[in-house]
Amino acid sequence: MNITRLVLASNSPRRQEMVRWLALPYRVQAAVVDESSSPVETPWEYVVRLAQRKAEAVQPDARSGELIMAADTIVVDGKDLLGKPESPEAARTMLKRLRGRSHQVYTAVCLIAAETGQVFSDYCVSQVPMREYTDLEIEAYIASGDPFDKAGGYAIQNPQFRPVLNFSQCYACVMGLPLCHLVRLLAQIGPTFQACPPTLCRHHLGYECTFYGKILNSAQIGKTP
Repeated sequence: MNITRLVLASNSPRRQEMVRWLALPYRVQAAVVDESSSPVETPWEYVVRLAQRKAEAVQPDARSGELIMAADTIVVDGKDLLGKPESPEAARTMLKRLRGRSHQVYTAVCLIAAETGQVFSDYCVSQVPMREYTDLEIEAYIASGDPFDKAGGYAIQNPQFRPVLNFSQCYACVMGLPLCHLVRLLAQIGPTFQACPPTLCRHHLGYECTFYGKILNSAQIGKTP
């Protein structure tokens, strides 16, 4: 399949940044979809469905040779899905709830080939241990404005807040685009692709991944179907 360009169905500045790391031609066409969850869906079913809905939303405008890429990220704490906080009070409540405990972050990736309509989906789950940050740190972080476009109210990569402690799973998943899973999907489609996800994570995030080889060899790391 001859792919000439990605269509990123997202306005997320983090995902756009990470796509640029891959050195692939791309354009942005953000998708707006209903993000309501169903009580009968598991977290992985929900996040995979949303990623596919986003890709499908921009599919009619895709051009020959383009590959639509959409992703969705959710934060799961127990039985609850934590979205983006809409107010300082909501951000405060989320951050206090997550403090000093572990939760899960699910990110799904969906690719649709414009010419054939073939759909390729995958997802990643990471356990995220939060540190015991103080109330003063929470207030300073809220004042920075950073929590309000982040599921769960935090960014793992924020250099001032540094909310996560002793993290050892997929950092890129928590940021919103698991690179090894994306590469694994691209390999199913067949385009020539030279980028090395662990090298990208080391260079751009300063993070040494320890299990990328298992993921790239199709191991179901973190999956909970």
